[in-house]
Amino acid sequence: MGANVNEENEFSDDQSTASATAQPAPTADSSTVFSPELLNIYYSRLFPYQLLHSWLSYDASSNFTPDSSKVASSTSSVLARREFSTTISIDGEEIYKRYQSFSTQSDLASAIRKQCPLKIDIGAVFNYPPKDHKSLPPGKLQPVERELVFDIDLTDYDPIRNCGCSGASICGKCWKFMVMAMEVMDRGLREDFNFKHLAWVYSGRRGVHCWVCDEGARNLSNEARGAVASYFEVTLASDKNKNAHIPHPLHPMLKRAHKILEPHFISSIITEDSHGLLATQASWTKLLLTLPDSAKPVTLELEQKWRSPKSTSSPEEKWTELKAALMSFIGKSGNPKAPKNMSNTDRLRIEHWPIETVFKYTYPRLDINVSKGMNHLLKSPFCVHPKTGRVCVPIEMENVRAFDPLTVPTLSQLMRELDEYEERNKNESNENIMYDWQKTSLRVAFENFDKLFLQPLLKDVRKSQLKERREESERRAAVVGDF
Repeated sequence: MGANVNEENEFSDDQSTASATAQPAPTADSSTVFSPELLNIYYSRLFPYQLLHSWLSYDASSNFTPDSSKVASSTSSVLARREFSTTISIDGEEIYKRYQSFSTQSDLASAIRKQCPLKIDIGAVFNYPPKDHKSLPPGKLQPVERELVFDIDLTDYDPIRNCGCSGASICGKCWKFMVMAMEVMDRGLREDFNFKHLAWVYSGRRGVHCWVCDEGARNLSNEARGAVASYFEVTLASDKNKNAHIPHPLHPMLKRAHKILEPHFISSIITEDSHGLLATQASWTKLLLTLPDSAKPVTLELEQKWRSPKSTSSPEEKWTELKAALMSFIGKSGNPKAPKNMSNTDRLRIEHWPIETVFKYTYPRLDINVSKGMNHLLKSPFCVHPKTGRVCVPIEMENVRAFDPLTVPTLSQLMRELDEYEERNKNESNENIMYDWQKTSLRVAFENFDKLFLQPLLKDVRKSQLKERREESERRAAVVGDF
């Protein structure tokens, strides 16, 4: 385990550059979304090594020219001390290789092409190159830097998915849970922690990953990472935990989250064409039964009203009516008939029930353990999920609601796109095409990753590096002056 694969002579160009001598794409069978042969072509022609290298190097001087990709990083550089882990298949058995590290983009690309891994995981930056771990004394290799990461998976939403999906299956209706989670988390991380450089990535199947790449985030201790993750954690009511309640008064973060989530709740949870929470008698009866016992008069009143043949209210109108009835019942709307002997605890539970219900069906469900540990591995962007054949593409937050995981290209689709592009342009050369992935539907996602995430990140890295050099020069000048 932990081998550092370095095959310089096997692949001379690690850039996946577009060229006339490029390996031809195989004829794609539309029924085949994943195969070792398709994956091999993907790693040879389409995997964006230059984007991955520029990001994980945090080197503002890096660029995408083939020459620069072979310049070796020093053993103290971020890239050389970064752990990569791969899962490979040998005779049908999956082998997990940890503690790999690479000094150049060329080394990294050569290793990936040779191994053709089913999955690539990215780990922490260590105090020594991870490939040297066997030669170091026990306990000497320690993680010193790592992006703050978040993992959100639709399987954690199974108790509230009423679209027919469960486990690994997804559809447009339940994918909206991911949209809600991304909008809440992105706003919170930016506004409450002042993080700027967030990369959201589709997991390739049923979830999303967030990489927070600001220098301050990368240098957080495990305790601080746990604190950030816990900040977003909310104990949600469920069939097994009916006594879970949000704190009072409502935290400003939760107020903002509710403002984001209630419109989603109305459009994507309660309607007939969504999860139908208020769309049928059976569903709204079940929801009314979750009201606090002290609000039973409201339950009985609305149940009778909505069952009436004269009732034509829509799910949206029912939600508005339900909230108004609860506020009136506890005297929030000036109702003189509000119970005088109701305890403050019961009043608060009734008042907060609509908020808790919105959160129960929309609030992010985080795998908090992924975020807590600096040494936790997470799947690399740009991988291919072996079960779906779909690429783990970056997600642009400005258009997050338009992102459809079911239209993310599969390997077979990408092979067809390569064939079609090269057939259309076989007698022409396009100077705007540097990489083969630009010939496919991956182009928009990959170029937006570079333009909207990577370049702003490297610009800030450059500013930080210039500041450090200036301060170092001033310290040296001060020392010389003292003598």
